Amino acid sequence: MNSRPAAQVPDNSPSADPAQRRREQRGWYVYDWANQVFITSVVTVLIGPYLSGLACTTAGAPDTATCTGGAFYVHPLGIQLHANAVYPAVTTVAILLQILLLPLLGSLADHSKHKKRWLFWLAFLGSLATSLLYFTGDDYATTAALFLVANVLYGASLVIYNSFLSEIATPDERDWVSTTGWAIGYLGGALLLAAHLVLVLQADALGIGQGEAVRIAIASVGIWWTGFTIIALKPLRNRFGELAARSARPNLRASTVQLVHTVRHMRQYPQTLLFLLAFIFFNDGIQAAVRYAAPFAAQDLQLDQGIMMGTILLIQFVAFAGALLVGMAARHVGSKRAVLGTLVVWCVLVTLGYFLPAREPLLFLAMGVGIGLVLGGAQALARSMYSQLIPRGREAEYFSLYQISDKGSTFLGSLAVTIAVTLTGGYRAAIFSLIIFFLIGGYLLWKTDMRRGIREVGNEVPERL
Repeated sequence: MNSRPAAQVPDNSPSADPAQRRREQRGWYVYDWANQVFITSVVTVLIGPYLSGLACTTAGAPDTATCTGGAFYVHPLGIQLHANAVYPAVTTVAILLQILLLPLLGSLADHSKHKKRWLFWLAFLGSLATSLLYFTGDDYATTAALFLVANVLYGASLVIYNSFLSEIATPDERDWVSTTGWAIGYLGGALLLAAHLVLVLQADALGIGQGEAVRIAIASVGIWWTGFTIIALKPLRNRFGELAARSARPNLRASTVQLVHTVRHMRQYPQTLLFLLAFIFFNDGIQAAVRYAAPFAAQDLQLDQGIMMGTILLIQFVAFAGALLVGMAARHVGSKRAVLGTLVVWCVLVTLGYFLPAREPLLFLAMGVGIGLVLGGAQALARSMYSQLIPRGREAEYFSLYQISDKGSTFLGSLAVTIAVTLTGGYRAAIFSLIIFFLIGGYLLWKTDMRRGIREVGNEVPERL
């Protein structure tokens, strides 16, 4: 008589063995190291000027300076766009696609017993799209399309990656694990960016064109991303909760129904919602400050590209130490107080930015050091705090909402900056206007009762919050 295989019992709790948890945590850190290079090198430094240059050439501009001041247009999908608007337009479409797709992806992943497989394929396809940018030549449309795909897949991979946090760390370990991962990510991004800057700045000496050097640098990001993803996945284990236990396989209809159910019933967790709202505001201030630092430096402070690129590299290295320092502070004062402290520093920084004199590179570098010290700390601790406010077994689904809060909130900061620049003609007042995001976000975070929220979702309350 054939016996049935034993039913798999749902259990996505962290291992009781500290050594096993540490092995999984080290693997988890490696994925931060693997994926951060996409944001640091591709999104922050390389793709914007490169894609704009291709679009300007297609539009008939003799150079980028002429393109900026002239009527040079391209027509992707029949839509007339100024050549310099292609990059922000692609970024906007990528954000909208993530807002639409990530919640459903998170729900599908929570119905699966194989999240490692999900993470691998999302990372692999994203890195493949990145490396394929090497072969696009002067075709701005194909370049834009591949960057769009890579951007969406990058965000999707983070949904799965973040959902592992509550499975590999106990409630009291999560702040430190999250900040360590964030710090290691900055270090990896800084090391590869340093190599890319040498490659791009020394392109002529190496006998290659500037565009060829950029394509090589971007392709290397895809190789780095895939290679370290494979290393990251090896020590991680597949765990699953009740949703996956009830599903033979991920089902689009069941996942959609579950997502609608979750959104409707999030009102039962008011502290989770309040925390998400706080995150939307203060994270938006952080993202906008970083996103518009380059045009602020170029136009209002009149600093050259070398200073800006050097400052970006400096920020990455300082952010490695800064994330660890903020994580250490959280151990002593609690994660909530540590995040509130970083928001106070951000308020000081954007205020100082308003008074920063032009053509003073050392002062701008000093401000970059200040940004680096608090850049990753608030975001890393926010990730670990949010993981405490998620009902067990629905980590990917809830982190998809967290991820689209991250992406969706960038509209608010961009709108504030657009209005300020329109009214004043420069970025100085725009940067200062971001203080309102830190004040509102800080107030909402201060009002969030973390202990109550953690108990509401049925999780264990850590010793220090």
